[in-house]
Amino acid sequence: MTEAYLGLGSNIGDKAAMLAAAVEGLAATPGIAVTARSHDYRTPPWGDTDQDWFLNAAVGIETRLSPHALLETCLAIEAALGRVRERRWGPRVIDIDVLHYAGAEVSDARLVLPHRFVRERAFVLVPLAEIAPDLVIGGETVTGALAKLDRTGIEPV
Repeated sequence: MTEAYLGLGSNIGDKAAMLAAAVEGLAATPGIAVTARSHDYRTPPWGDTDQDWFLNAAVGIETRLSPHALLETCLAIEAALGRVRERRWGPRVIDIDVLHYAGAEVSDARLVLPHRFVRERAFVLVPLAEIAPDLVIGGETVTGALAKLDRTGIEPV
């Protein structure tokens, strides 16, 4: 089994229920065991800021899936929960991002690991720091990367 971390987000409908359903979908997938889950955090929108606030969380897993198979599983769970990709960084019923996969470095048309923006986004690092503060991504701990960012508007729920 390989350790990986995922970021979850929702800003349409019952956000907490969507995050819970995503975790349930992951836990029900053969080859995935959910080992940690952060609290939910209310966060301001990022990128395209003309939209509702988000609920974000992080999940630690152990998996037998390859990085690409894990990505495909996350996309399938998103689709099953009603995710429609209309615009980049726009509103979404659910988003499941593969943030880190046992130190793997991948860069192709489908997947970049570690996630290319993980160390730049407080809404990802705050919940991740709750479950994996000493995780090293890009040569820096989650806590160290988070210390450099503005956490304004990020609140535990």
